[in-house]
Amino acid sequence: MNSQPDFLSPEPEVRLTQAFTRPFDNAVATARTCYSNSGIITEEQVAGDALPDPEARAEKARRRDRLARDLYQAGHHTTFQHAHFQFSLKNVSRQFLWTFLHSHPFYNSEQVSQRYVEVRPGHFTVPPLEGKALGIYLGTVESQHAAYRELNRMLFPLVEAEYFRRFKGRRKQAEKYRRAIEKKSLEVARFVLPVATFAYLYHTVNGITLLRYYRLCEQFDAPMEQKIVSRKMVDELLRVDPNYQVVLEEPIPFEETLERKAFDYLGMDRDLAPSAEFLREFDDQLDGNVSRLVGPTDQNEPLLAQAVREILGVGKNRLDDKEAIELALDPARNPYLGEDLNLDTVSKLTRALHHAHYTFRKKISHTADSQNQRHRMTPASRPVLAAHFTDQPDYVLPALAREDEPVRRKYQEAMEIAWKGMAELDRLGVPREFSLYLLPNAAAIRFTESTDLLNLRHKLTMRLCYLAPRLFLTYWLTRIYDSGYHQA
Repeated sequence: MNSQPDFLSPEPEVRLTQAFTRPFDNAVATARTCYSNSGIITEEQVAGDALPDPEARAEKARRRDRLARDLYQAGHHTTFQHAHFQFSLKNVSRQFLWTFLHSHPFYNSEQVSQRYVEVRPGHFTVPPLEGKALGIYLGTVESQHAAYRELNRMLFPLVEAEYFRRFKGRRKQAEKYRRAIEKKSLEVARFVLPVATFAYLYHTVNGITLLRYYRLCEQFDAPMEQKIVSRKMVDELLRVDPNYQVVLEEPIPFEETLERKAFDYLGMDRDLAPSAEFLREFDDQLDGNVSRLVGPTDQNEPLLAQAVREILGVGKNRLDDKEAIELALDPARNPYLGEDLNLDTVSKLTRALHHAHYTFRKKISHTADSQNQRHRMTPASRPVLAAHFTDQPDYVLPALAREDEPVRRKYQEAMEIAWKGMAELDRLGVPREFSLYLLPNAAAIRFTESTDLLNLRHKLTMRLCYLAPRLFLTYWLTRIYDSGYHQA
């Protein structure tokens, strides 16, 4: 499967838990149904199950395979999207999840939470290192886990005080809420954990997404882990339906991937040159902000208002811009905004929100972006982390840690240990792919993110649901023109 040695830690476990009964036959059946004058074509018809002659069934299978290959090569991939596959994954790193599995829109995951489940020692990826390099790697991770445990202890009184400041009435039953406070302490302490930390999860994708995984698994930032997991997922697919071999393409070699060729064009070495200049330029553009609106347009409100009028078939003399926007964005006029079941993409009027667009430049922690990227309809140009790494600690300090000097110093110490370990591995010639597993959750991620108002509204509703009433978003969201806008 792979010329490189496997990880020294327990290998990733992949199991197909749910799938269509005949997914490949279904893809061809759906395609043939498009041109059928005799109704729905079934999987049984596609495979020739009713034919008594073995040679006739074999010819039917050959015709099925030819059609599937033609559909695939012509880009008619919707037929392959009907069949979905649910996998359970274990012993995969947080880095793998962030850089590969969750870096695109077409998936669904439910994974163990580091925010509310304590991370146990020993549960982390160990790349194929040896000698001094392995000692540095393991020693760094051990120090990170020790800092995690110590910070969890140090943070408890701070979290407790903040919790009861917000919920004063609960102080009389403090013991009842101790577990909730412990979870909040874990949430802040996790910033020092390495992205090598294991996760386990359910992950569901359609057939074409699974084929894409395999085709582009050998790319930055974790090609070895990506290829191992993708290969196992494909092996599971072929186990239940070997017919997919007809359209399966082998992975694009790492050296031929778009990003690697771009670095070659720029004359950057295999492990990439430190990019301190870029980091300074990006941070200067943020001007001290966490998130800055860099792509506002004065056409958002007119576009939204006109779309509403188009939907209703009325002119501007009958419905001016303000009234039109209120019909879509004022919760008093649009009760769908308060529905538990997000109806935005189904409602004709609310779909008008698609026409207002916003672009943000952001700098947040690796762990915060792991939450942020799960809102799959607010896509971002996330970085090749290997190109952002320098030998200087570059991280985001949790707000609560800034309020207590001993806690702040402990975080700083943990960050210095992490970056020292990575720098030492770099000097030993360890591939950047492996040293980056030591990056802490607090590591800064810089990127640009764009979205439309419909999906921005949903994202902010979900992210702010504990801080404000659900119906807090009115049409004033279309007036996000302060370039110093901060994202909570």
